Amino acid sequence: MLQDTGERVIPDYMDSTNMLLLEHIARYQFSLSYAKGRVLDLSCGAGYGSQFMAKRLKQNVDEVIGIDIDADVIKYAKGRYHHPKVSFQVNDAKDPGLPEQLGQFDTITSFETLEHIAEEESLLNNYYELLRPGGTLLVSTPFGKGRGKECGSPFHVHQLTPSEFHELFSDYRQCSFFYQNGVLIEPHPGQENVHYPLGIAVCKK
Repeated sequence: MLQDTGERVIPDYMDSTNMLLLEHIARYQFSLSYAKGRVLDLSCGAGYGSQFMAKRLKQNVDEVIGIDIDADVIKYAKGRYHHPKVSFQVNDAKDPGLPEQLGQFDTITSFETLEHIAEEESLLNNYYELLRPGGTLLVSTPFGKGRGKECGSPFHVHQLTPSEFHELFSDYRQCSFFYQNGVLIEPHPGQENVHYPLGIAVCKK
């Protein structure tokens, strides 16, 4: 039995109207417009998103590799979300040896990972090195008071401000930023008084 961390999304254990579940599903639905070829689901958790992309994009996706640092959740993913194009493995998203181990990908999804990791540069470097030239990176994170400042979640190192989040992706050829409130994901309307709890970066290398 998996332990409940308070943040882990396991659809089988959640009500279908749970907003945390619906928000996570919305991000994977959003990714379908971009995912193709060889896909890496970095910090895949229970694995439903990896399988979701493979099933919905069976003509466009060659394989999906889901990795997570938690051995128990990867064991669960292998049993619950098997798919012929999906594999799961235990790995550390910030391990500098990851690009050599896994090679490069056409698409990387990394949803709700950044805020958990103190070694931010290691993670950002892996995003870049794991992505093929011309590939697409999708990263989401909740917004908060900023780097190094306490936030409301005991599971998060900190929560970046929107401007800090934007600055992370300056090495990419092209970046678009989207904002999420519940299941709604959209470009920012440009009004200063409109605030969103989460941001999503879509970056082309």
